Amino acid sequence: MSERALAPIGVFDSGIGGLSVLRHMRALLPSENFIYIADSGYAPYGGRSPEFIRERSLHIANFLIEKNIKALVVACNTATAAAVQILRERLPIPVIAMEPGIKPAVEITRSKVVGVLATAGTLESARFFSLVNRYAGDVEVITQPCAGLVERIEANDLSSSQTLELLRSYLNPLLDRNADVIVLGCTHYPFLRQQIEKIAGEQKENIADGAIAIVDTGPAVAKELRRRLERENLLHASAREGEEIFLTSGNLTTVGNTIKKIWNAEITITPLP
Repeated sequence: MSERALAPIGVFDSGIGGLSVLRHMRALLPSENFIYIADSGYAPYGGRSPEFIRERSLHIANFLIEKNIKALVVACNTATAAAVQILRERLPIPVIAMEPGIKPAVEITRSKVVGVLATAGTLESARFFSLVNRYAGDVEVITQPCAGLVERIEANDLSSSQTLELLRSYLNPLLDRNADVIVLGCTHYPFLRQQIEKIAGEQKENIADGAIAIVDTGPAVAKELRRRLERENLLHASAREGEEIFLTSGNLTTVGNTIKKIWNAEITITPLP
């Protein structure tokens, strides 16, 4: 195993959403070390300009490069849409990124209607339009921007009546139009998966056979990271368990407590310079 293979993997998101991806990467790559940045001081990215998101993404990526990372995972759909191209042009390491799971959703829909929950920044991007044009075919893809959901998840408010009503207001229009697949187009949204399944269950009489599929691309990103590390001979092959380092641009206490609950472990979190 090369010395380079011992280097950590950098992961960033506008906040805590990327933890939904990190947990899949940790499960698949138990020996790897990760540096996770929650850019919560600037969350959500969904309402920010593409120029601002590119600037933040480059700032974070350059910080992580100084930490000698061997690969970068952009665990944010909005940052991917706005910044992944420039990151891949400028960084000398593999860059793995998110994209809404349009292709797998189209492959499994029976009603020929797919619903996508995402931020406005993702849905309005050229990258998203390209995905739909490439894979949708004769399937109707209905998009739903979800203003306010990221903020509630960042506050660890996953099951209050206000959160459920907000989620219901976004999900029901898709179900009313017979969508039988829901794509989670933001890495924050897997933390609401149980709530989404509950609301979908209330509406199942509107669906062809009463079954709703939910597409989360976190597992696919973890597999792609492993594939890229294997191809570059960068896999950390060890029996020891890897570690996570957490940083944030947000409030250390608030973000740290939320990560601790989600990660279900004691953590140390430090400020992002």
